[in-house]
Amino acid sequence: MKRRTFIARSLITASIAAAFALPLSAAAATALKFSHTDQPGGARHMAAELFGKKVAEYTQGRYEVKVYPAGQLANDPKAIEQLQLGGIDFTVSSTGSYATHVATLNLTMLPFIVENYDQGWKFYDESKWLQAQFAKAPEKGFRFLATWEAGFRNLTTKDPAPSPDAVKGKKLRSFPNEMMRWTLEAMGFTVQIMPLPEVYLAIQQGAVAGQENPIDTIFSNKFYEVAPNVTLTNHVYSPIPLTVSEKTWQKLSPADQAAVTRAAKEAGEWSRKEIRGNDERQLKEMAAKGAKVARPDIGPWRNAAGGAYAKAKEKYGADVDAILADAEAVRKAVK
Repeated sequence: MKRRTFIARSLITASIAAAFALPLSAAAATALKFSHTDQPGGARHMAAELFGKKVAEYTQGRYEVKVYPAGQLANDPKAIEQLQLGGIDFTVSSTGSYATHVATLNLTMLPFIVENYDQGWKFYDESKWLQAQFAKAPEKGFRFLATWEAGFRNLTTKDPAPSPDAVKGKKLRSFPNEMMRWTLEAMGFTVQIMPLPEVYLAIQQGAVAGQENPIDTIFSNKFYEVAPNVTLTNHVYSPIPLTVSEKTWQKLSPADQAAVTRAAKEAGEWSRKEIRGNDERQLKEMAAKGAKVARPDIGPWRNAAGGAYAKAKEKYGADVDAILADAEAVRKAVK
């Protein structure tokens, strides 16, 4: 009788322990918010989800990354502000988006400084000038973890854009970046700043004549449906560095900082391969759905964009010389 009572009590105790085990385990995972403006089907979102899985794995489940796509939490400038405040933990955005807080990063949007992915990767990984600019970020409230890929920026317009002469005065959407505005204005466009989630409808309603973005962003947001002329100018190399809130970073143990950094770099390597491997496939899919893909003579576009260099030199002085020297060294080393 005593034995049966002991067994019964043991079973009850085990049941109670089991009942509380899952909630306690779940509560142990700290949730981290990852905000971005790409669509769920885009490479940016897939890289974010991969990053989240790796963070959970490398921290043994201590952290859970929750990904919020399509500007659910904030557009790109607001997401960076939220990083500073600690309202979100991670975001990815064009390097130029961070220039509001580290002004010299505007210069990463200089037109035609690299010509292919291998050059772009070497520049972002090895440029001493660029690493020095990234190092200024923690005092601004965020920290660069790894460079994720988005690709080279291209045009999608309602009407064909064979040359700068064909686009004079046309209104083109871009993101809030001084260097990008100078470049597009030098090409002949009138620039309209607008959050990414609003662009499709704005083109459809005729508020703008088109927009410019990397191929994966054009594809995932289906901009080719409303602006079917896809012109491959490759005017700016535009990766999307992953950043973390400095408030969040300082709460992590050294081991978890290392784990998050490892996850960020591995997801970044995946995104580089994914974007480069997808460009031609996505162009073919867009063409099959009615897009008209043009590969123009780049010379006139390069010449027209040159006006942006003079404005950059006037404002940023020696920093322009420094970034151009690093870019030239990369172009010589990598063909």
